[in-house]
Amino acid sequence: MAKSIKSAHYICSSCGALFSTWSGRCEQCGNWNTLELQNKIVVSHSAHKLNAKVLSASSSIDEDRIKIGISSIDKVFGGGIVKGSVTLLSGEPGMGKSTLLMQIAAAISKNLEVLYVSGEESQNQVAARAARLNVDSKNLFIAATNSVDDIAQAILTGKNKLVIVDSIQTLACNDVNTAAGSVSQVTLSASMLTNAAKLSSVAVIIVGHVTKEGNIAGPKLLEHVVDVVMALEGEISGGLKLLRASKNRYGTTNETAIFDMRKNGLIPVLNPSALLLAERMASDGSVVLAAVEGSRPILVEVQALVNPTAYGYPKRASSGFELARLNLLLAMLERRSSLQLKDKDVYLNIVGGLKINEPAADLAVVAAIASAAKEIKITANAVFFGEVGLSGEVRHVPFMAKRIVEAKNMGFDFAVGPNPPRSKSTPLLKPLRDINQLLTEYLS
Repeated sequence: MAKSIKSAHYICSSCGALFSTWSGRCEQCGNWNTLELQNKIVVSHSAHKLNAKVLSASSSIDEDRIKIGISSIDKVFGGGIVKGSVTLLSGEPGMGKSTLLMQIAAAISKNLEVLYVSGEESQNQVAARAARLNVDSKNLFIAATNSVDDIAQAILTGKNKLVIVDSIQTLACNDVNTAAGSVSQVTLSASMLTNAAKLSSVAVIIVGHVTKEGNIAGPKLLEHVVDVVMALEGEISGGLKLLRASKNRYGTTNETAIFDMRKNGLIPVLNPSALLLAERMASDGSVVLAAVEGSRPILVEVQALVNPTAYGYPKRASSGFELARLNLLLAMLERRSSLQLKDKDVYLNIVGGLKINEPAADLAVVAAIASAAKEIKITANAVFFGEVGLSGEVRHVPFMAKRIVEAKNMGFDFAVGPNPPRSKSTPLLKPLRDINQLLTEYLS
């Protein structure tokens, strides 16, 4: 083996940028006093020859998966947790990450040994949560430590088929003299846990904190190192919780698991459309959106409220829908239609605590705002979907057939949306060219 030469470099604890010399301010992100000294190893000569395999021989290896037993979560993972994989789960504080992981641990521990390691809570606190969720298994082991060296050693024994680490921001390596949660500690901890998982074929799930902007705390390298990146989203105070993957090396990222938080944990919701529309009171400003979460169609109510502003500058507020997108649609309505909203306060709400990010929600949002502004109740037996351009045109969106089928199954008579592709017949769809046709046919 060739000799290695040690050298020093500095890494920004805020953005992860590397520098050869120290300075008071990071040139990449502009933050002050964030550069930390870190040793690195530079190989001076060539290493051992790689043991490469022919593609056909390598691809014949089938991934061995651990079935969780909760069908909705198994689908998000792509059919189960792959042995030796590393999953990063993030979410806001109080979202239910620890509750969900305890439920996963309990389900898998019925057949396999599982280790739950907490760096934030004591063993008694973790046991209390397990008791609240009625978890009692002889194959589920609980430990409390902040040493990533000890956790990696436990993984390498191969005794446990799944190891859950809550959370990586609380771990520290014995050889690094920085605080837990720093860029160097998070980077090294992730590398050690990943290497241990690959060597022992033990599946590892890591909890990651998020910043106030909603991003995963720590360097971006953390998301690149792991195999699967998942997020638990929703409103902390209540409503539905959504589990979705933004990265999955072993499956699709088009699946979403939907849960309802109750006293005994997160309960999978089999029919979220019925739950979201159960208490709907049809009035002006109320429109049903046919949305798609991953590959799953969901009907959700969009509510809008338009009032004369009491101040010189109108207020715009949104819950569950991007505010910048709302302002864009309002500007388009002002320019392309007869609606006058420049002296109106506009409030928008997606019922159930859901966050809708797809462009297909544009038409429902526009319809709800127009209905509230005109004080005209829009038809209650229709669902709306479609992207709206800056010229006011209604554009095509994916999964049109799925949206219409879901609307039919929930008892709606028809759907209002963009013109379908010429090769497809959709008898329940009433197409729109632009927003002026919407105002003429449904709000006049």
